[in-house]
Amino acid sequence: MKFSPTLAVGCRAAAISNQLDPCQLNGHIANRLLPHSSTKLRLAFDLLTRWACMAEAARQHIVSLDVAPGAATSWLELMARCPRCSSMLQNLKSQPSCSDPACEYSKSGFPLVHGQPVLIDFATSIFDRDAYRRHNGSPLKRDVTLRSIGSRLHQFTFGMNRVAAFNCAKFLGLLKKVSGRPVVLVIGGGTIGFGTGELYNDASIELVGTDVYASQHTCLVADAHKLPFEEKVFDGIWIQAVLEHVLEPHTVVAEIHRVLKRGGLVYAETPFMQQVHERAYDFSRFTQSGHRWLFKDFSEISAGPVSGAGVALLWSIRYFCRALGAGNKLSLLICLPFFWIRFLDKLARGRTVADAASGLFFLGRRADQAIDPHSMPKYYDLQL
Repeated sequence: MKFSPTLAVGCRAAAISNQLDPCQLNGHIANRLLPHSSTKLRLAFDLLTRWACMAEAARQHIVSLDVAPGAATSWLELMARCPRCSSMLQNLKSQPSCSDPACEYSKSGFPLVHGQPVLIDFATSIFDRDAYRRHNGSPLKRDVTLRSIGSRLHQFTFGMNRVAAFNCAKFLGLLKKVSGRPVVLVIGGGTIGFGTGELYNDASIELVGTDVYASQHTCLVADAHKLPFEEKVFDGIWIQAVLEHVLEPHTVVAEIHRVLKRGGLVYAETPFMQQVHERAYDFSRFTQSGHRWLFKDFSEISAGPVSGAGVALLWSIRYFCRALGAGNKLSLLICLPFFWIRFLDKLARGRTVADAASGLFFLGRRADQAIDPHSMPKYYDLQL
């Protein structure tokens, strides 16, 4: 029976057998025995404790997480980290805080919203702590169920994401070749993305949903610029329609690289020819070459357009109406009769499809070396 030291699930099992929470136990011992010790000594203590737990797991041959798919509570108690100093956390379910007394968040702690810890370093984030005291933390009104009339009209006009559905099946197939129960992080998982049904319905996947707000699809709230997780713990990461909404996309992708296991998979979708659609929280767009360079520390498995020039034209029609004062709802209704334009995308051929794409995808594998900048002009010529 194979033991996975990265997941170290024996930490929780050993603690349960003694009616102790491993994070609380570690923090308690550290606070009692090392109250004034240096940060290096405390980090060494954390490391020794972690390996002791893994040794116990190996002895008992514990190899699987006994949690429901999508919940991942036990996994989080073990692998979640302080976004400020990367120390272990304590009291994750009730009063989450950093276990390092020298860290600001050991005293101020982290908020809870809808029972989920908000693991954000507010000093460096665009989001404020106060927002999580009033509601779920979302700065915008959202239809997380995608069942409202507006959401249904949007789907009818702009179409379903068949590219994501195809790539989702490919993503899962690749994951299962290396792990019987892959652990997948969904960044921006507050709402289930179009085409991701198979990811959420597969009982063999351990799903860890995160977003900047809490929903029934998330288990914690986080800012992707500082993912609150241990290094190299995820088999795969799914980040769909998120990178345009972060201040520093390259920082977020570096964080994805950090928390992925060696050879781990990433799937990203990002808009290109689309207008602003998250108001003050919309910052960037990427060409296919720009998207590739964004993931320069990953080897490419496949990449290309998600939707073409027809969908981009529908976006332009709608926002042209908005610019003339039609408003959000009326502009969608005006755009509705032109839904057929998107079917013309099926007639498009060649690499110019990417030049006019509404959105693009990248499926890649974590690499140890970045691609050569000199390869980028050739990469453009090879796009199909």
